[in-house]
Amino acid sequence: MKINKLKSLIAGTALAAGVGFSATAQSSLAHTGDWKSYSKDATIEAKVDSLLALMTLEEKIGQMTQFPGKTAVTGPAIQDDYKEYMEKGLVGSMFNVFGAKGLRQLQQYAVENSRLNIPVLFAADIIHGYKTTFPIPLAESCSWDLELMERSARIAAEEGTAAGISWTFAPMIDTSRDPRWGRVMEGAGEDVYLGKKVAEARVKGFQGIESWEDFGKPNTMLATAKHFVAYGAAEAGRDYNTTDMSDRTLRETYFPPFEAAIDAGVATFMTSFNEIGGVPCTGSKYLYSDVLRGEWDFRGTVVTDYTAINEMVDHGFAEDLKEAAQKSLDAGIDMDMNGAAFIKHVGALIEEGKITEDHVNQAAARILELKFILGLFEDPYRYMDEEREAATIEKAEYFEEARRNAQRSIVLLKNENNTLPLAKKEKKKVALIGPFVKERMSLNGDWAIKGDRKKSVTLEEGLMAAYKKSKVDFLYAQGATLPRKIEAENAKTAEEIQSKVEEALAVAQDADEIIVAAGEFWKWTGEAASRTDITLPKSQKALLRALKELNKPITLVLMGGRPLDLSWEEENMDAILETWYLGTQAGHAIADVISGDYNPSGKITLTFPRNVGQIPIYYNHKNTGRPEDPAKWADYKSTYLDVPNTPLYPFGFGLSYASFEYKNLNLSSDEFSKGGNITASIEVTNTSKVDGEEIVQLYIRDIAGSVTRPVKELKGFEKVMIKAGETKTIEFSIDESTIEFLTFNNVVAPEAGKFNLWIGTNSADISNAASFRYVENANN
Repeated sequence: MKINKLKSLIAGTALAAGVGFSATAQSSLAHTGDWKSYSKDATIEAKVDSLLALMTLEEKIGQMTQFPGKTAVTGPAIQDDYKEYMEKGLVGSMFNVFGAKGLRQLQQYAVENSRLNIPVLFAADIIHGYKTTFPIPLAESCSWDLELMERSARIAAEEGTAAGISWTFAPMIDTSRDPRWGRVMEGAGEDVYLGKKVAEARVKGFQGIESWEDFGKPNTMLATAKHFVAYGAAEAGRDYNTTDMSDRTLRETYFPPFEAAIDAGVATFMTSFNEIGGVPCTGSKYLYSDVLRGEWDFRGTVVTDYTAINEMVDHGFAEDLKEAAQKSLDAGIDMDMNGAAFIKHVGALIEEGKITEDHVNQAAARILELKFILGLFEDPYRYMDEEREAATIEKAEYFEEARRNAQRSIVLLKNENNTLPLAKKEKKKVALIGPFVKERMSLNGDWAIKGDRKKSVTLEEGLMAAYKKSKVDFLYAQGATLPRKIEAENAKTAEEIQSKVEEALAVAQDADEIIVAAGEFWKWTGEAASRTDITLPKSQKALLRALKELNKPITLVLMGGRPLDLSWEEENMDAILETWYLGTQAGHAIADVISGDYNPSGKITLTFPRNVGQIPIYYNHKNTGRPEDPAKWADYKSTYLDVPNTPLYPFGFGLSYASFEYKNLNLSSDEFSKGGNITASIEVTNTSKVDGEEIVQLYIRDIAGSVTRPVKELKGFEKVMIKAGETKTIEFSIDESTIEFLTFNNVVAPEAGKFNLWIGTNSADISNAASFRYVENANN
């Protein structure tokens, strides 16, 4: 049985209609008082109902409580002794503790010391790899390779579950359009259509299931769709900040990836830190009761983000933690991550009549159900096999996949005069300059969890291996230091900067070409890492300016977690390679691209602005009543005085060592009606002497609707290998689902009218265009 939604996993269980205790199951276990008496043939509903009947109110509330471990902290910890709670059976879950041996000991303590022997659910932030670290999600999304993303999530799950983890707080599927926000590195960029596809791929990869029975296997992992919702739209790009928008924008831009995650069978949701419309998400009945559970029929578990309940007091939405607990539980929250709000206050709230025990029963049932589905009651230690852990972690084939993934995540932004690739057979001296040539600690980026930063391959190591038998002689100078904190970078004196620059110039003078490795220290991106200045650090910029004066070809290799303002670099560098944070095999993958052993194929999924003043800037914006149209508006139009409206690099942009020609765009018909479709096709020719992959992109614009529509929207893409001199015909099917949208009547449906269509190499490519009409009645 294929799954479409989580309800497929639990159809017919107690959650289908609230928690209705099974009288038969309740009476059969009332005499034994032992959960082990459950029949293996009993339904999950009977198991959940029967266990709830045995539990005290305090024990149920304990299931709704998640405590952090000691090995990773992602926020301000609430200092409570979790072992005391374990003995009382009051720990539903723990997160960010790792290792089969250690977790077995914790599980044993919880099971053997508590009254009902209920196992603990162990969770972690496994974002882009567990031990084998893959490119950050933003980088990986630039591959536009959904199978690749699913594979990396599957490997992360294989390693994580071998180390005792059965629940990950990923994928992050927030639509993000502001590179000032540090957590853009954790998502798939700005586009809704691509975001939906990535959400589906990563959920499937983490969970690795076809039907609910598959969760009984010890290599399956519960995935979490986060952060619900609009966290990526925080004002000013400042983490945790206020978000406010219309319900239409929520439904058109921010909801769809979460709906896609449900369709892929995601098991859990996580709340968001921000507020919307004056209501913190963690306390929003609208989001969790009305939309998530009501409209979308989600039957899984909702966990808060780290201390999100507590933070509703700071938001000004609750007077104290007790009121915050009441509002979050009333909104439909099931588990409190490290806030201790439920365990401290829910009992009193019930006594006071402010909430009912039904609230607790529903939440506890959802959490217990996860444990039954995972088979933890049959074997609490099924994820804690030391032999499997030793045999699984950092397999050779995982490193191979990490390298393949990293190659495909790199984006070539500029390549003037064919500066790249750097030929191996040509005798020359190449200066390796910059703080990232030997930098190792940053390569995994943020959220690397258990990835060993000391093992990640540096750029220098990758190049030395790739050019070991070549005629290229590499020289080295650091050129600029890489402080861990921005404050230290800003405090550098002109003398400090110049002394490092002069060292680099002395080396570069003797070189034929220069490769500069620059970017952001890894702590400069990620959670709580917002920036208002998204240019390169001043010492690195000074280095580039000085090297430019040598009049030698310069390749800029960028490492970081966000799009930067590269306006000066675009004008002055000969080649620019965006490599992001590529993980364990970073150096090898970058060297593969520099050498031409791999032809770059990535395309950006988040627009690069010309400067920070353009932010937010994204391709699928609205047109305004006074668009930039010289024929219509001479002066009073929606433009800037100092820079063009256009971005530096548009969504979907990326170069290749191959060149591709698009021609002969054809529509099978210029019209279709209800129940019909048309096919759009185009010929793509590799006009170079190099084989290459091209990401062919389909964009559509609804010219006029009952509500205004974006200037264009991605509606399809295909990544295709085209050999040198070869021509391939790429086809896209367009039907009602392609053109439907949220109409004025708040119904998702197509509307009759004219549509423009483009097929090209990026969102700004309008050279191959056509138009068609959708008619509601073919006879009209």
